Amino acid sequence: MTTTFSTTTFFRTTRTKRHLFSHFGTYRGAFQEWRKRERLRADLCALNDRELQDIGITRGEVDYVASNRSYDPRGVRSTVR
Repeated sequence: MTTTFSTTTFFRTTRTKRHLFSHFGTYRGAFQEWRKRERLRADLCALNDRELQDIGITRGEVDYVASNRSYDPRGVRSTVR
């Protein structure tokens, strides 16, 4: 009976630690994504208006593009008329 109780306690401890590390990994991934967005936003803000126009966005779209990295501004409107 003691061995079974000890094994059950070990299982719960392992499961709790695994659960904790799972949450830690989730928060770490979210933090890394936030850092990537902030780095992209800073890089885009450092460009002048002509350089932003070359890649197809305006200064007002920088926050949106940084938050939605899958967004391709060239697909929204055509600059060639």
